[in-house]
Amino acid sequence: MRSTDVLIDGLTRVSENVHAVLDGITADQLTFRPAAEANTIAWLIWHLTRAQDAQIADVAGTDEVWTASGFYDRFKVPFPASASGYGQSADEVGQVVVEPGLLAEYYDATHDASVAYLRGLSDDDLDTVIDENWDPPVTLGVRLVSIVDDDAQHVGQAAYVRGLQADS
Repeated sequence: MRSTDVLIDGLTRVSENVHAVLDGITADQLTFRPAAEANTIAWLIWHLTRAQDAQIADVAGTDEVWTASGFYDRFKVPFPASASGYGQSADEVGQVVVEPGLLAEYYDATHDASVAYLRGLSDDDLDTVIDENWDPPVTLGVRLVSIVDDDAQHVGQAAYVRGLQADS
């Protein structure tokens, strides 16, 4: 097994969990907040997808799925196309309102682009330093593991919020 196969497996597990959270969900459930400042499922899935999309596009040297495939226009969020959720306020979190099918479509397109990129990498590529602003410098492999880890955390949070609504 190649190292990239492990990364693909990690992203595929995230994908399975994203779909488990979104399966049969309503628009109201997507925007449910267990507390006034809490993240919604819509925002959590959007954010994990935006972060993955932006970071993979950056290292792959490609356009983001978000803009290249017209998802930014279709989502109609009131932030710049470059927004990915980092540093957003509770008010901004609440402004991510989207139909479940569109959210899943954007996630799937991003997942597919990420897996296609990973399939083209060799194990040696993972040692390439991509960011020298850190000590130690960040390699491509470290960045990719970070993406999988961040996605896993956020989809776990989304599953928790979905579970809080099990009776609704």
